[in-house]
Amino acid sequence: MPAPTGDRSKLARELWLRVETLHAVTYFGPETQAAAADVGLDRFWVSYFALRAAPLGPVGPGPVEATFANFAPAFVRRWVPACWDLTTCDAARSARARGAASTLRAAATGIEAAAIATADHLDRAIAAADPMARPLFAANRDLALPDDPVAALWQRCTTLREHRGDGHVAALAAAGLTGLEAHVLIAAERGTDPGDLQRTRGWTAADWDAATGSLAERGLVEAGSLTSAGRAVRADVEATTDRLASTPLAAWSDDEAADVLAALDPAARAVSAASIIRYPNPIGLPPLA
Repeated sequence: MPAPTGDRSKLARELWLRVETLHAVTYFGPETQAAAADVGLDRFWVSYFALRAAPLGPVGPGPVEATFANFAPAFVRRWVPACWDLTTCDAARSARARGAASTLRAAATGIEAAAIATADHLDRAIAAADPMARPLFAANRDLALPDDPVAALWQRCTTLREHRGDGHVAALAAAGLTGLEAHVLIAAERGTDPGDLQRTRGWTAADWDAATGSLAERGLVEAGSLTSAGRAVRADVEATTDRLASTPLAAWSDDEAADVLAALDPAARAVSAASIIRYPNPIGLPPLA
């Protein structure tokens, strides 16, 4: 296999845009909510926490708060560990794969071909990834892949997505940011109403104001906007996230990397255009242009 060339950070971001789009149907697709309801998870947030945490096992709120990293602790405790009284981890894992595969098939006619074409490449990238300090990645990596190729593609995308997410959490911690402070910086950078992030992550207006005050004291925000120092912190976090996410991609040659992007791109664009994922959204995923 020809050796890969150059910095793979740009590739990591291009891959993320496609992998995250395919993964995100689990949050927005009605098929996942129906599959979750079939196993006892009939409300959105109880299903969200159970389905995403299921690879970790029936954990308490502490590991979820630490690994998901951006939810208010009290909000996590509303749903965890109560979700495990409603279903099992095995049932939750099966439901999320089944629901996501159903959404992907409905949205992207070429999804099965993409799943088959990318299986070996994605498996090699996952195998090449270092699991150190990446609990959600490692837990997903250790799951048996579904027999259904589209469900297996979704799981592979999810595993790589969580690898990037674990690295992003590490980048935030290294920058001295809490999950809430990261939200405040993003809202200030984009000029968006913080209400959506407060509502979907369980933070109160008082929490938000306190975090904003802390960031202002550090010279990162002023009058609701990022300062030059704040912009530098945001840029560094994103660059570090891309760099950390790029390490598994050394398993591919340049041609293989191009092949993976080419195979995933039509399916991801079909999902992005299908009015499944709402834009803007609290996971920070932009539409594929």
